[in-house]
Amino acid sequence: MNAVPNPETPLRPSRSLREARRAQKRELWAQALSQRSVWLRACKLGLSAGLLQAAVNQGDRWINHTVDSTVIIKSIVSPLIGFALVLFSAAQTWVQRTLETTNSPL
Repeated sequence: MNAVPNPETPLRPSRSLREARRAQKRELWAQALSQRSVWLRACKLGLSAGLLQAAVNQGDRWINHTVDSTVIIKSIVSPLIGFALVLFSAAQTWVQRTLETTNSPL
């Protein structure tokens, strides 16, 4: 008796294929995070956007000299958040472009 595929259940790649794809993607992410261009973009765009955000959000407290520990922490964390967002975005872009140029579907 021949098995008829059920149209309600999606076809999934085998477990070993999924693991190979995950390993390839992990390797690409490691390569992306070792690229100088990815880090430079994060420094240029992420830190500057984070500093601008800190200046807008906490600038009045700095100007009025009403700075407390919360303002200091927020002023430090804002650029770090911007840096992290741009770092992961730039790395994802690098991975995606690499996959597109190698025509490797993941």
